[in-house]
Amino acid sequence: MLHAVLFDLDGTLLDTAADFTAVLNSMLDEHGRPQQSYDAVRRKVSDGARAVVSLGFEQTEGSDGFADLLNEFLDRYLAQLSVSTTLFPGMADVLSHIESQRLKWGIVTNKPSRFTEPLLAAMQLQTRCSTAICPDHVTHRKPHPEPIYLACKEIDCLPANAIYVGDHQRDIDAGRNASMRTVACRYGYILENDSADNWGANYVVDTASDLIPLINKLLQS
Repeated sequence: MLHAVLFDLDGTLLDTAADFTAVLNSMLDEHGRPQQSYDAVRRKVSDGARAVVSLGFEQTEGSDGFADLLNEFLDRYLAQLSVSTTLFPGMADVLSHIESQRLKWGIVTNKPSRFTEPLLAAMQLQTRCSTAICPDHVTHRKPHPEPIYLACKEIDCLPANAIYVGDHQRDIDAGRNASMRTVACRYGYILENDSADNWGANYVVDTASDLIPLINKLLQS
């Protein structure tokens, strides 16, 4: 039986890359550095703000000045984290379909709650999702199963009765580690030279809309 659907956030539920790109390029402009394309930033978003800052400033974490650049980036992002962010095409219908079937849905993300909670509020999703688990809510982040287990506990659902949808290998690993069925998203923020087909997910979808027939299939099984 399917009782719930859990989503990764960036690159799966929400397309946040445009806001990451705008924040990075505003900093690069002030530092006299070349701009980065949306596509280049998009490929880094799943690895977090550190990867985005490293892309723009060609510095690695721990190098001189990196921490200051990262803190500046995060502060700027917090101030404009929902300017251009949208649900992925078709995702609004997916969420409505989940709710129409009286299923619960939630979020398990490696994005800290400092950013996740105001972003969900700005997108008017905070009252609709049944749980939103961030790394500061647990001891171990994905791909460890702890965040998945906590989400299931909060929505009163066994892992076997839910699916986890994500756009990164660690999402699929986290779901598998929790004995949960997984769905890999080809439409998400796939890293360069990577493929969602190689992650070992139970299912792979090309678009968010493809989740609707999959959910229907699982409800009937």
